[in-house]
Amino acid sequence: MPRLLFTVAALAGLATALPAAAQFQKPEDAVKYRKAAFTVMGTHFGRLGAMAQGRVPFDAAAATMNAEIVADMAKLPYAGFVDGTSGTEKGTPKANVWTDRAKFDAGAKKLQEESAKLAANAKTLDGLKTAFTATAGTCKACHDDFRNP
Repeated sequence: MPRLLFTVAALAGLATALPAAAQFQKPEDAVKYRKAAFTVMGTHFGRLGAMAQGRVPFDAAAATMNAEIVADMAKLPYAGFVDGTSGTEKGTPKANVWTDRAKFDAGAKKLQEESAKLAANAKTLDGLKTAFTATAGTCKACHDDFRNP
């Protein structure tokens, strides 16, 4: 039941994500929104990484649940990338998010695709390891290109 409620909430958030940019009163609101989405996604991705790397025992049910959350959350943060929210501080988006938006959007789509594969393959340790590595690679590629180190 909690998973169903989370899924409903995530889908409701997704339904509002596309027009969300128009809903942000201030650029800081957009930043909070995307940071929150990435925080939730990162927390659950970290749990998967611990299993994939053998730091915690593999649990198929927990892996599947965490992977599904990652896949749902991967759809949300991009509405929070609105003009005026780049910076030079560590972890902030570089200005090229807006000047090379097509590449940035392609990276977001790739993350969503790999996250869906992660959710589909998290039921076995081998499947988790393979899909986790691919998904992590999409995160790294975007960070390398669009995030201040």
